[in-house]
Amino acid sequence: MQTAFARRAEITRNTAETRIHARINLDGTGAADITTGIGFLDHMLHALARHSMIDIALRAEGDLHIDMHHTTEDVGIVLGQAIRAALAEKRGIRRYGHAVVPMDEALAECALDISGRPFLVWQVPFTAPKVGAMDTELFEEFFRAFAMQSGITLHMMLRHGSNTHHVAEACFKAAARALRAAVEPDARLGDAVPSTKGVLEA
Repeated sequence: MQTAFARRAEITRNTAETRIHARINLDGTGAADITTGIGFLDHMLHALARHSMIDIALRAEGDLHIDMHHTTEDVGIVLGQAIRAALAEKRGIRRYGHAVVPMDEALAECALDISGRPFLVWQVPFTAPKVGAMDTELFEEFFRAFAMQSGITLHMMLRHGSNTHHVAEACFKAAARALRAAVEPDARLGDAVPSTKGVLEA
């Protein structure tokens, strides 16, 4: 189904800690042009783009001489803001998405609702404090920032898994597949907002 309008957005965020510019297209092919200065985060965001079929172009410069926290969190903020802007009034979307994704021994489950009421439930234990040079605790910070700024209720659960790389990748791919389902146009819904309230805001 072709949408009647371009579901695209462009966001710039400049602070004393980070400078980030992002462009997204919800109806893309999963193309990714991403540089954050954090190699593993780039890898995860490429997976997010590919499996959500959302085109993402993003450049981030942050205070990585301190640590990766500000950059990771602010990338989540900007991507969340871009998703929210591209969805506009959220007309004609499926709204809900759910995916269970295996990655070797790891199995991650994501359920989300583009509700306008941001919330994060994160039940993902990691067995190591880092994957590559990245602190594993920062994945929760990314998804919290993303959920808060996009207006999405997001539940992420690790069913099982031990390898930190596999666990993180399964989470990002599960989020991507759930997001793809939720933003997809619903032919039966037409131009209506998928809510009994008539709006999808807090």
